[in-house]
Amino acid sequence: MTGALLLGAWIYFTVCEWSNPGTIAALDPGHKLLQGWFHGVQPRTAGFNAWDYGKATDETLLGTIVLMFIGGGSASTAGGLKVTTFILLFFVLLAEVRGDPEVTAHNRRIEPRIIRQSITVALLGIAAVMGATVLLLTLTDQRLAFVLFEATSAFGTVGLSAGITVSLNVPAQAVIIALMFLGRLGPITLVSALALRERRRRFSYPEGAPLIG
Repeated sequence: MTGALLLGAWIYFTVCEWSNPGTIAALDPGHKLLQGWFHGVQPRTAGFNAWDYGKATDETLLGTIVLMFIGGGSASTAGGLKVTTFILLFFVLLAEVRGDPEVTAHNRRIEPRIIRQSITVALLGIAAVMGATVLLLTLTDQRLAFVLFEATSAFGTVGLSAGITVSLNVPAQAVIIALMFLGRLGPITLVSALALRERRRRFSYPEGAPLIG
């Protein structure tokens, strides 16, 4: 998954910024490819940048937001959802599309407990970023793309910015700070809490079949 993210991001960013005069349009082809590769790696919590994200295309901002939310490797100091959680959700989707009774990956069956934890972490992460984005939009007059970029960067503890953080008012900066703490400690604490509070129930409820879709 890491290899796919790196290669895909390299191609995507290079294409999106190739003719953008605010970033890499004036560079020679070799340096354009190098810049694309560099910015394909950095959003996954490294936090360095060689171009001004405030001048990047909306396509680049969106791609960077996705990479920042996915984050780095599990059990690492990286932030975000984590690569393992992301690829596990892909296998859950694949199993459902195929109609498989169990989720499997590389000839291994994934426990339902792990699947529930992954979905919980992912949905709560999305809720945190979306909630913070709504608050920042309410507290400031910044455009949506920049606000979502800042919120996702804070949640993923990436360190990238579209250049609006310094101009935010105090309540908006407090939201960013809270989101940084949540993104740094939240996923680890949540998964640990879910694992520790697991208990066996000595009875089962009747099966329900709500309509989906």
